[in-house]
Amino acid sequence: MEETCETRESCIQKAKKRIKAYIPEIIGALVGATGGFIYYYKVGCSTGSCPIKSNPWLITLWGAAMGYLLVSIFTTKKKQNI
Repeated sequence: MEETCETRESCIQKAKKRIKAYIPEIIGALVGATGGFIYYYKVGCSTGSCPIKSNPWLITLWGAAMGYLLVSIFTTKKKQNI
């Protein structure tokens, strides 16, 4: 069972540690989302028959997922007691 925080500051410190551990993946997702939107804007699908490429939300989400997965392949996580 996860232990509770004694003070508000200790909870904030724990949250900062958890976020800091995933910074490369977050950056990868943001870069992937940006790349996905740029792909939609520059290439896209003119006929509208492409289910992923014709919708800017779907291609942006797809790019974010691919960016996250690509970065997570190359990062290693240490086991930490957070």
